[in-house]
Amino acid sequence: MSDQPHRSELLMPAGSLEKLKVAVLYGADAVYMGTPDLSLRVKSQMSLDDVVEGIGFAHENGVRVYLTLNLFSHNKDIDKLPEYVDTVRKVKPDGLIVADPGVFMFVREHAPELDLHVSTQANVCSWQSVKFWQSIGAKLVVLGREVSYEELTEIRAKCQDIKIEAFVHGSMCMTYSGRCLLSNFMAERGANQGACANSCRWKYKVHMKLKDGTVKELHLTEENLEMFDFFLEEEMRPGELMEIQEDERGSYILNSRDLCIMPKLEDYLKIGVDSLKVEGRGKSPYYAGLVARAYRMAIDDWYEDPENWSAEPYMKELATIPNRGYTLAFHDGRLTNYAHGYDTNVNVADWEFAGVIEEVQDDAFIMTVKNRMLVGDVIEIVPPRSRQTVFIRMYEFIDAKTGNIGEAVHANTQPRIRLPFSLFEQEDPEFLRTEILPMTIVRKEKALSEDEWQRLKLDQEAHRIEMGKGNEERYDVKREALQTALDDRQKERTFRTPRVGTKGCCGRGCNGCLIFWHDESYAKAREILAKRKQGEMLESDGKTIAAE
Repeated sequence: MSDQPHRSELLMPAGSLEKLKVAVLYGADAVYMGTPDLSLRVKSQMSLDDVVEGIGFAHENGVRVYLTLNLFSHNKDIDKLPEYVDTVRKVKPDGLIVADPGVFMFVREHAPELDLHVSTQANVCSWQSVKFWQSIGAKLVVLGREVSYEELTEIRAKCQDIKIEAFVHGSMCMTYSGRCLLSNFMAERGANQGACANSCRWKYKVHMKLKDGTVKELHLTEENLEMFDFFLEEEMRPGELMEIQEDERGSYILNSRDLCIMPKLEDYLKIGVDSLKVEGRGKSPYYAGLVARAYRMAIDDWYEDPENWSAEPYMKELATIPNRGYTLAFHDGRLTNYAHGYDTNVNVADWEFAGVIEEVQDDAFIMTVKNRMLVGDVIEIVPPRSRQTVFIRMYEFIDAKTGNIGEAVHANTQPRIRLPFSLFEQEDPEFLRTEILPMTIVRKEKALSEDEWQRLKLDQEAHRIEMGKGNEERYDVKREALQTALDDRQKERTFRTPRVGTKGCCGRGCNGCLIFWHDESYAKAREILAKRKQGEMLESDGKTIAAE
C-alpha cells in the first residue's frame, strides 16, 4: 500500500463549459482545460471568459482546475505568453500544465505563485526525469503513456515528495506520448501545436515497389489470394515477422484501441498515484459524464472495500460509451497485437446519447434531445449522485414549447420535450426531484448494423486476451466474422433510387430518362412533378413510383 496520505483524484477533461459542468456534476475531483491557441486543442470551445466562469463553477463545487499551456512553442507563440499568463494568474487555477522548458521558465519568472505541472508531452518516463522537473520547481509530473506499471511503481517509490499523474482512460496516440510528426507530414497540421489531423486513424493500403524502382500493381484474385501473406520485419528483431493485415478495403494499421486501465485500477490506487487522468477534451458531454461516473464509483468502492473490489460492474458502464475497443496499452510493458484495431476506426457502443435533462419542474423534466427518438424507445436517466438509474419506455413525445404530441422527435434542432412525473409510475417523485439534477445525462439503446455487432464481439475478445482470459483462435474466428460482415455491408449498400440506366422510374424525372418525358403513360406524373420542388420525389401509396 502507498505511503501517500491522501486519496487519488479523478481528473476529467473539459473541452467546453458544458463538459466541465457535466464532469463536475458526475464526480470529478479535478478538471483540466485550456483556450484553443496555446493548449494543444485548437478545437477547444473554451474562451478566456469560459475559463473564468469554469474555474468559478468548479471551485464553488470543491473541484480543482488545471489549465493547459502545453504546446511546443515557436517564436510566434512567445508574444502571446505575457497576456495569457497575466490572465491566468488572475483567475487562480490550481495548476498550470506545461511541456516546453522555455514556457516553464517564462511562467516561473513572471508568475512564480502558480503551481506548474509537467505535461505528458514532455515524455517523462523515468524517476530521474521526474526528479529533474522537481528540481526546477514542478509540483506535479504527468507520466508518458509508455510507462509500464512496473516502472510506475518504481517512480512512485523513488519520488514520494512530488505528485504523480497517470492516464487511465481515453484515446491512445500511436506515437511517443503525442510527439507526432505524421500529422504534419500527411496534412500539414501540427499535432504538437494542437491541430492533429488524426492521421493514424486513416485507412491505408500497402503497395510494393520493385528493386529497379518501378511500381507494379499486384492483382489479387480468388485464384491467387491464398498464395500471399505480407509481413514486416523490424531491423533489430530479425526473424520476427509482423503480419500486415489488409483486405480490399485497406487497413487501419496505425489505429490504436482506446486506453482503459479500469481492470487494473486497483494497482494504481494501491501505490498512491496522485492523479488519475482521463483523456477526451474533444469528446461529448455524454462521454464526460458517464466516464466520470464509472471511475467515481470504482474509486470510491475500492477505498471502501479494497478486498472485494472487482472491475466488472464498471466495465459494463464503460461499454455504454462509444469506443474503439479497450486496451491496457503499455501496462504490462509493451503493446500487444490486440492493442490495435486493424479493421475499422469508428467508435461503437450499443447505447447512445439520448439527451440532457435541462430543467426539473415540480411535476416534470424538460429534456433536450441529442439523437432521434421514436415511439417504443426505452430511455435510461442516469443520475449523477445515485447509482439507481431510471428506465422508461416512450409512447409519445410532448413538445415542451407547444404541448403538441408526436410519435418521433428529431435531434437536428435539439428540440425540448416534456417528461411528466406521472409517466414514472414506479418512481418516488421526491427521488425524481432531488436526485435527477439539471444536466443529467439520458441514454438509450442504439440499433447497430451486423458489422458493428461483430466489432463489439471482436473488441471484447481482444480485451479478454489482454487479461489472460481469452482465446486467440476464437479471436481469429470473430475477426473473420467481422470481415464477412463488412464485406456484406459494402455489397448491400445501394441508393434508394437508380444512379445509372433505366431500371425503373425513380420519380425524379431526370434529364436522362427519355421514357418519362415522352411516354403518354407518365403524363399525369409529369403534370404533378411540374408543381413540385426540384428533386422532390413522386410517390404512390407511400411508395416510390416505378415504371412497369
